[in-house]
Amino acid sequence: MLSDVLPRRSEARRILVGTIFSALGRGFTLPFLFIYLTEVRHIPASTAGLLIGWFGVLTLVFAPIGGTLIDRFGARWVVIPALAMSGITMGALAFAGNAWQVGLALTLGALGGSTVWAGQNTILTSLTDDDERQKVFGLQFALLNLGIGVGAAVSGSIVDTSRASSFQLIYVLDMFCYLAPIVVLLSMPRVGLRLVAAKAKQQGVRSAGYLEVLRHRPFRRFMLFSLLLTVSGYAQLEVGFTGFATKVVGVSPQIIGYAFTANTIVIVVAQLLVIKHLRGRSRTKALALVGLIFGVAWVVLGAAGLVDGRSAVFSAAGVILFGAVFAVGETLLSPTQPTLVNALATDELRGRYNALAGMIWGISGIVAPVSAGPLLQLGLSGLWIGLVIAGCLAASVLALSVRPLITDAQDGLSPVEPKPQPEQSGQPWPVNTRKTAEVVSSRAD
Repeated sequence: MLSDVLPRRSEARRILVGTIFSALGRGFTLPFLFIYLTEVRHIPASTAGLLIGWFGVLTLVFAPIGGTLIDRFGARWVVIPALAMSGITMGALAFAGNAWQVGLALTLGALGGSTVWAGQNTILTSLTDDDERQKVFGLQFALLNLGIGVGAAVSGSIVDTSRASSFQLIYVLDMFCYLAPIVVLLSMPRVGLRLVAAKAKQQGVRSAGYLEVLRHRPFRRFMLFSLLLTVSGYAQLEVGFTGFATKVVGVSPQIIGYAFTANTIVIVVAQLLVIKHLRGRSRTKALALVGLIFGVAWVVLGAAGLVDGRSAVFSAAGVILFGAVFAVGETLLSPTQPTLVNALATDELRGRYNALAGMIWGISGIVAPVSAGPLLQLGLSGLWIGLVIAGCLAASVLALSVRPLITDAQDGLSPVEPKPQPEQSGQPWPVNTRKTAEVVSSRAD
């Protein structure tokens, strides 16, 4: 089954190998930054929170710049330095002893991390055909979760708050893991180049930019869907889910860990099956189904909260089941969302489209904690879970409203003949300068 979802071009397969290593590295450190700063480096919790928030804000600021640079110079010249800066950040955090050193490291990390995802998605898009792009993005997500899950399990058995060296070890390991995708890109000098050749400037001719992207009505509607779904779904996991599960449902942190484990297992096991099932089906309907599944997951968690600790087994089962149900929605979202973004994009502006789509995660990461924290603190847990359920369902409606604005091909309904492969033809891979008629026709407001 794995051979059915692997990309045809060897370059794309090598990019996915780099993804595995970088995900493994992120898994080493992702769950432990706050603990490391507060319990090992003894930085006050409020200061640590501000430092992490500073990283998020800078990521939002730098992301649009990264998208412009990707379109102007090519993704490889943005992604390679960004990966290097992210690796240096991990090494710097290993030896940062106070708040200003951590702040300096996170600033560098935001500069790099803000562009990596958009750049890698742009590269993968250039290496895959329309008919295989959805399954490749889904496989990328499965590998990402597998790497993070394995990395977190390994680092969880290593770290000890009484030994700073144990945390330094995982951050150094994360730093070296960033070398893998860098080496992969350096080994393929013709991958990630500029997709559209520079045009000579003519007097009175407006150059394409973010305004053109924002004028694209289907993409604007898609962005609204993504923002609402992410604020009501993914972004609620760190604060809303954990706060509700511990304060209202009354489970231990260990049960929350089991919920995330169940989430990872479902993604890794089910992703390939979902990719196969999605082939030739409507992408907008799949996205609408994601909102519905996320809503059902929050209903499951709310039902566990109604028990209010009177049945420890039911409470624990409800929290773990939430993680599993939520994962089903993720397996639908991961291949569909980036594929639709790149179906709407043109080569000239592909970096900007991916950058704006990536910014949604940063925005929701700020909005969701601000909305969830106060409501849970005031004892309005019922209102909070009602709002996230309503948000997920409203996102489903928005996804369906995108369908009349796009073509069948953009929605994944029309079969697309694969382009000739360079390995078969013996010719160099051409710079893609075409704009499909479907994309052009969808730009009218």
